[in-house]
Amino acid sequence: MPPMPPVTKALLLACVGMFCLSLLVPALQLWLALWPLHSGAFMPWQMVSYGFLHGDPVHLFFNMLGLWMFGSELERVWGPRRYAQLLLVSVLAAAAVQLLIGSMGVVRPTVGASGALFGLLLSYGMLFPNRVIMPLFPPIPMKAKVFVAVFGALELVLGLMGAGGVAHFAHLGGMLGAYLLMQYWRRSR
Repeated sequence: MPPMPPVTKALLLACVGMFCLSLLVPALQLWLALWPLHSGAFMPWQMVSYGFLHGDPVHLFFNMLGLWMFGSELERVWGPRRYAQLLLVSVLAAAAVQLLIGSMGVVRPTVGASGALFGLLLSYGMLFPNRVIMPLFPPIPMKAKVFVAVFGALELVLGLMGAGGVAHFAHLGGMLGAYLLMQYWRRSR
């Protein structure tokens, strides 16, 4: 197994560190989580800082597992600079979509690297469409392009159903940001 690339490793450590720190200093969630614009608690840095926070150990575990699974290989292919660009664009696009959706309803903060992770997932599916992935749930082998389509469709359906507590449209925003950036890269070659 190849060593974990530097940006993936740094992000994994930063997210785990922030999770541990937020257990010791719960007020971090108030300052760094992404709050809706109309909440009175929104600050510009939250467009990035929310991606380092996680709600519970399971949320952290699955996001870091995805970061390691998909991000490590993408960083090796693209290099650290382009990989970091994709992560940043995915986090910002996820935040923008969440702010747009959040302006229509409940005043609740958003946390987690899921928007970036869904951007990585889409990128992985675009770069390696025929590579077979064995997800944990359901444990059925499928091509990466099918895996991405299933997860994207599931997020859309759950978002439209209003499945509470999860920022489904932020996940889709992360995918959209990654897709647009990859299209930009392809055109500028």
